[in-house]
Amino acid sequence: MLKTMGKIRLLSIIMLCSLLLVSSFAMSAPSAGAVGYNNRPSTENSLGLQVKSAILIEFETGQVMYEVNPDESLPIASMTKLMTEYIVMKEIGNGRLTWDEVITVTPEAADTHPSESQIYLAAGDQHTVEDLYIAMAVGSANDATKALAIAVEGSIQAFVDRMNETAEELGLTSAVFTSVTGLEDTTMMSARDVSTLARHILIEYPDFLKYSSLQEYKFRERDDAPMINFNYMLGTNVNKSGLKHLAYEGVDGLKTGFISAAGYNFAGTVERNGLRFISVVMDTRSRDARFLETASLYNYAYATFEKQTEISPKSVVEGYETVKIKKGVDKEIPVVTSKDVTIVTTKGNEPELELVSADLLTEEELVAPIAAGTKVGTLTYKFVDQNDVELEYYVDLITTADAEKASWFKLFFRGIGDFFSGLFDRILNIF
Repeated sequence: MLKTMGKIRLLSIIMLCSLLLVSSFAMSAPSAGAVGYNNRPSTENSLGLQVKSAILIEFETGQVMYEVNPDESLPIASMTKLMTEYIVMKEIGNGRLTWDEVITVTPEAADTHPSESQIYLAAGDQHTVEDLYIAMAVGSANDATKALAIAVEGSIQAFVDRMNETAEELGLTSAVFTSVTGLEDTTMMSARDVSTLARHILIEYPDFLKYSSLQEYKFRERDDAPMINFNYMLGTNVNKSGLKHLAYEGVDGLKTGFISAAGYNFAGTVERNGLRFISVVMDTRSRDARFLETASLYNYAYATFEKQTEISPKSVVEGYETVKIKKGVDKEIPVVTSKDVTIVTTKGNEPELELVSADLLTEEELVAPIAAGTKVGTLTYKFVDQNDVELEYYVDLITTADAEKASWFKLFFRGIGDFFSGLFDRILNIF
């Protein structure tokens, strides 16, 4: 009996010591709560994302699917290069720059600190716009970015001014650019505005994905190894050793970023089954965390939302089956929708699409002959999404066939008929 009591007492002492040890570790260890880089507090959210700020939007409409503190202006680090990339694309689009144009690297562009991301350009080096652009998009090379900025505007400061002007044009109200690379913590933007900028890039210059989706790129033949894309989340990385645990099917862009003041940021985009999303996460705790938090957003998006086509292309809309015309063989012609109206909504939801207005050309404006496919008006629909945000969708009505002009003989007798019909109506109105 005494031996048994002794054993029990010994076990109790061991358990008590264990509890005290665990408690001591718990008190000395960092908080298990959601934190960003350098243990900065994250913003509480329903998905449990460890981020200061985040947003998820649907690409085609810009519809917000999820957001966490989306309007706070924060340092964006190398996500700054999205604006640099956008402006260079614009210069190529308007013909002031070409992909194969050779740029001579200036001393200012080559003057890049060893700690920065770079492709190790030297003053006097010559490279094409495309090579420098890839170095910026894939390797986040600050020296290549500065070389492009100087080529476009003549100086880095002039290009920074252009960046701020462009931000104003795009309605990016939170954006403040003080550098072309994002190395300075005074270059800031909100997650919402970063997603808006990314959407502009993909809408206006879809070829951008050709560059942002490159897994690697050998900048010079003499280089020992190629640049590796800092976007480890690329779907194609599923077969790449060391990165496949971060690969996410359908990811093909956009831009990472890190400085101490910003934490680990990532603006990403993903497409599966015709449904593309754009995401932004800001101030995550580590290099890999920015991709893991983004994966949580994408998992939520594809598990929760789907596309539903509410109006098919070339369909007849009740109440707007025809429009009246003048001088045609027929007095009216059939019309259909020019395209579909597809919305993104919660799976299993029966969305209500409400017709709010119809703007149609008058009979006086529709005079035969009229070709098939002619736009005769626009219908406006309203949809309230899962966040109680009212969204508008527009669809044109077009003619389904040619409307030939009637012969003078038919128009003559139609005029007589219209005259007597009108006269009869006026007589009836007397009584």
